[in-house]
Amino acid sequence: VKGVNVDRKEEIYVIPDTREGWVDSLKLLLESYFHGTAPVYFDYTKIRPVGEPIKGFGGVSSGHEPLEEIHGEIRKVLEQNSKEPITVTTIVDIMNLIGKCVVAGNVRRTAEIVFGDPYDEEYLDLKNYKVNPHRDQYGWTSNNSIFAELGMDYTDVCKRIVDNGEPGFAWLKNMRKFSRMQNGGDNKDHRVAGGNPCLEQSLESYELCCLVETFPSNHEDLEDYKRTLKYAYLYAKTVTLGKTHWPDTNRVMLRNRRIGCSVSGVAQFITKNGMEELRKWLEKGYRTIQEWDKQYSDWFAVPKSIKTTSVKPSGTVSLLVGATPGMHYPESRFYIRRMRLSKHSELVGPLKKAGYKLEPAFGSEDSTMVVEVPVDVGEGIRTAAELSIWEQFSLAAFLQRHWADNQVSCTATFNPETEADELPHVLNYFQYRLKGISLLPRHPLGAYKQMPYETITEKEYNKQVKKLGYLSFVGVEGEEAEIDRFCNNDNCEITPTVGDNDDQEYGN
Repeated sequence: VKGVNVDRKEEIYVIPDTREGWVDSLKLLLESYFHGTAPVYFDYTKIRPVGEPIKGFGGVSSGHEPLEEIHGEIRKVLEQNSKEPITVTTIVDIMNLIGKCVVAGNVRRTAEIVFGDPYDEEYLDLKNYKVNPHRDQYGWTSNNSIFAELGMDYTDVCKRIVDNGEPGFAWLKNMRKFSRMQNGGDNKDHRVAGGNPCLEQSLESYELCCLVETFPSNHEDLEDYKRTLKYAYLYAKTVTLGKTHWPDTNRVMLRNRRIGCSVSGVAQFITKNGMEELRKWLEKGYRTIQEWDKQYSDWFAVPKSIKTTSVKPSGTVSLLVGATPGMHYPESRFYIRRMRLSKHSELVGPLKKAGYKLEPAFGSEDSTMVVEVPVDVGEGIRTAAELSIWEQFSLAAFLQRHWADNQVSCTATFNPETEADELPHVLNYFQYRLKGISLLPRHPLGAYKQMPYETITEKEYNKQVKKLGYLSFVGVEGEEAEIDRFCNNDNCEITPTVGDNDDQEYGN
């Protein structure tokens, strides 16, 4: 970071009222420090005021304040690092501040992942807020993981995990060498450089993830599920036919055609049908996807997908269909689910009226709210607290073997009082069967403030539910985003003229 050349005339940039304008303003600010150019200052007057609708993107404007705040915070970060080689802390601070701004800018959430050296003390301390107290208001925006080395000593990093649940682990060698772990090394992904924020897809530099979610527990039989897999596959594969605005991304995406057909509700399926039935569905489902990929890649005249299956962590989508998220068991039968939304969102009023608890988001008090929803997952399904750390790792390895040729996103929870000493051993044992994993200690008050899930008692659940009234969104007039439609009603715009019956079916 060179620092700004104060002898040069300052530049004033009038920020246009577009997403590109926000991005360009940040680019100019960074360049003023890294290139040592004239100081840049910003005119925010053209940005629409708070509450105005956002055409095309959906929602309402948060005003210019989140952008002005991020400019000021990044200036502080860069000034502290001025005239010195850029540090790991500065790099991650900038990333995290951008993530915080994205959430504040009326987007419900942000997701970032940072990969670092397993032996870099500065990196490993990024979420140690005793060492870095300035980061506690935005450090939550990224999952910090290490590129773990096979055979390394996991003892020291596990001590940090017991404290705050980080770092996570990504075994880059396994990510590059293997598809499904049972198939042996094929080195198809030898260019992989990392993964998406929840690590269910390995990715090359410039590559984007393409994911679709399925719920085997919601199907009556395997044939019904295989039919769903066909349409899930077709949806994802069709997305790969598009292009982005970036040539570097297009080059990778069009070559790899990477997709990730995911399974959720795994805990429900196991509870209902058992592990052996799950193995059969996964194996036959995987073969089904490969058959469709061979047929339709030929029909589209594009390469077969380098990888086709993943296990997402899930979240909102699984909640909508009444499924447990990804491979995870619920933390408790009764728990609080927390979600973020802009304080200017039209949903705030109806939620308050219905009696849901809302409070300012820690670190973004001026722009973001957190709503708490009490949840009862019902009887019969084991909770995460009933699964040992070994059983959770085993299930992740099972899915990495029988389903995911990309990766399994797994956050294994553990009791820090009884299982902390087990962590190095479980990592040492499973490092040859996984591509990535995260761990999270189960603390009574949570590992950090406003955690997405918090266990509560049945008594507390009933107490909170009694406070809730009818939730109605009548009168909420937020403008819907304009979408480029590939399919109109029940009929796709593409109608094949040649091919077998399955090809004709794709046109419906």
